[in-house]
Amino acid sequence: MDNLLSVLGLVLIIEGIPYFAFPEKMKTMLSQVPLIPARTLRIFGIAAILSGLGLVYLARKVLS
Repeated sequence: MDNLLSVLGLVLIIEGIPYFAFPEKMKTMLSQVPLIPARTLRIFGIAAILSGLGLVYLARKVLS
């Protein structure tokens, strides 16, 4: 449970950096999201999920 909370905390930190550092850029970028086709968003989503799973696997099995 400690690892889960640590990981969630790190995700929030990393996700928050662009909003803090470049708020106007983020507004512009987020306004473009509705223009992106749903299929493209799904592809990016599954790519992010698979990359995350790969990193977790590497961290848990290969590097330890």
